[in-house]
Amino acid sequence: MGRFDTFERLGDGCEICVTREHTFGTDAFLLADFARARHKDVVCDLGTGCGIIAVLEKLRYEPKKVYGIDIQEQAIEQFNITVERSSLENVFPMLMDLKELTNEAPIDRCDLVTCNPPYKACRAGIESEIDAHKIARHEILCDIYDVCAAAKKLLKFGGRLCICNRPERLADVISAMRANGIEPKNLRFVSKEPNTAPWLFLIEGRKGGGAFMKVMPQLYISGSGGVSPELAQIYGHYGENTEKGE
Repeated sequence: MGRFDTFERLGDGCEICVTREHTFGTDAFLLADFARARHKDVVCDLGTGCGIIAVLEKLRYEPKKVYGIDIQEQAIEQFNITVERSSLENVFPMLMDLKELTNEAPIDRCDLVTCNPPYKACRAGIESEIDAHKIARHEILCDIYDVCAAAKKLLKFGGRLCICNRPERLADVISAMRANGIEPKNLRFVSKEPNTAPWLFLIEGRKGGGAFMKVMPQLYISGSGGVSPELAQIYGHYGENTEKGE
């Protein structure tokens, strides 16, 4: 057995390398579905972890190029294993600090940037004992302003930034977007059931866009006897055995 020997099957012969440090949940599927890359797009996923969002975009929408940037060496190693094992073309894992993007990054070339950022501010709530989980969940190595500043550098004029986060961070996300010339355009809340408060939101901003934001219909996770029809449809694009926890 190798160092990384656990794989999740996503359909179409794709297997993604996961570990307890770098895995994925429902929010990755929701963000990839919300972002909906186009066939001609150059896409970059920030804080990509094991590469799940980049891979989902590649499998479903087949954009022209997909980059995934992460500062953690193990995450990029896992992502590279997935790319090689699943023979993914035009998918580029990049070991890089999003706060210090180099010329190797697709600066000024992206049509779409995605990010599933750390949800909690530094020192907010109980931190995991696993360093990778701390980095993924808390703003230790970067904050939401850093994410939006990186997106500003990567995006073409008119390009889109799509982010998911917890509802309590909505004001912070909108503020960070606008501070970097990215205007919020679409917002969608996600609840487990119709009678429960949202636990997630999905937001799309456009670089250089005008001031107008649409609030989309709410997305529900649970339905009678299991997942909602919409979530089942989202999972269904990637084959069986894709239902993940939060």
